[in-house]
Amino acid sequence: MKLLFVHQNFPGQYCHLAAHYGAQPGHEVVALGEAKNLNRPQARIPGVKVCGYTLPALPGGKADSFDRSVHNAIHRGKHVAAAASRLRQAGLRPDVVFAHIGWGEALFLKDVFPEARVVLYCEFFYRSHGADFGFDPEFPPTAEKLLRLRVMNAPLLMSLGASDAGVAPTRWQQRQFPPPYRPGLAVLHDGIDTDRACPENNVDRKEEVVTYISRNLEPYRGFHSFMRAIPEIQRRRPKARIVIVGGDEVSYSPRLPPGQTYKARMLKALEGKIDLSRIDFHGRMPYDDYLRLLRASSVHVYLTYPFVASWSLLEAMSSGALIVASRTPPVQEFVVDGENGLLADFFSPEGIAERVDYALSNDLGELRKNARRTVVGRYDLKSVCLPAQVRFIEKLAGVERVAHDDRLVAVGAG
Repeated sequence: MKLLFVHQNFPGQYCHLAAHYGAQPGHEVVALGEAKNLNRPQARIPGVKVCGYTLPALPGGKADSFDRSVHNAIHRGKHVAAAASRLRQAGLRPDVVFAHIGWGEALFLKDVFPEARVVLYCEFFYRSHGADFGFDPEFPPTAEKLLRLRVMNAPLLMSLGASDAGVAPTRWQQRQFPPPYRPGLAVLHDGIDTDRACPENNVDRKEEVVTYISRNLEPYRGFHSFMRAIPEIQRRRPKARIVIVGGDEVSYSPRLPPGQTYKARMLKALEGKIDLSRIDFHGRMPYDDYLRLLRASSVHVYLTYPFVASWSLLEAMSSGALIVASRTPPVQEFVVDGENGLLADFFSPEGIAERVDYALSNDLGELRKNARRTVVGRYDLKSVCLPAQVRFIEKLAGVERVAHDDRLVAVGAG
């Protein structure tokens, strides 16, 4: 097959799938990403030809904040289409084109490659009720933000209308999309490398280590709720050491004035109420160090709005961590209270602290084992998720496997 992966920060969610096909003989695999993001080592995958597109500033300056998402998406989509057209002129005729539904990259790919099957990675669709919008009363939405949700969804709907199929990583994410589109969205998780994210034998858990990890320390990932739980955690567990990992930027939450961070805000609000000598703050960690921390964790706290669940939750479960997580819908697709983890009210610092205390006071080794069993059985990259993705793609592309020599042939070909 001939495959084209389009992602502004390639490989993004396509790291495993692109590597799989790049390693197989007989496939032509090309990736298209924003040129400034392609210098990272992870963007170079054996067997994958990586091409870049440049994205100049939006003509006429920044668009109005209300419709900026549409202008930015169309602007990016046009430059992706121009780069894709150059690939077509060079002879590329992909059987399948993969593209993330966000940012506008997928808007015009069907026009450049009308004969290809365009598959969208459908990560999120904005909703006025039942998801992240308006979830946290501490950050109430304005009437204008409510109206702007429809504008933000406009490029997503345009992309859906110019695609052949979509993939959502979880059932909850699939359900965020409008009902008419859901039947065309397969639920296929990206997969967790459970060989790499695995428990360590004979871990000495005499020291109580409470971990909290997020890409950035922000409200969408419950940083403010966790910080407010620390005084009670420290009161109940005077020997516990709390390790917090994450950057000071903002990925999803409301932006703060220049120079301010949510970490600094919370430290100021809790001044004199927490013992900082028992808290270790780290920035972002190298992946192997992060996995070692998960293995050493006595209790791992994961909190999130009703939003896309972090890979870190499943990596923590796969590593055998004892999970205390928020009782929010994305989490509840993975964690069953009392079976493979413990759940707490996102907005209750006291409830979070009580669950941490309970986890540290009892022998809950079976929950750790069940957490890993959940990930290995349902989300393992090599045995579950990648094979399911490959079957989906080959069916979509109209190919079938010949059992005796594993060749790929076109269905109906003469």
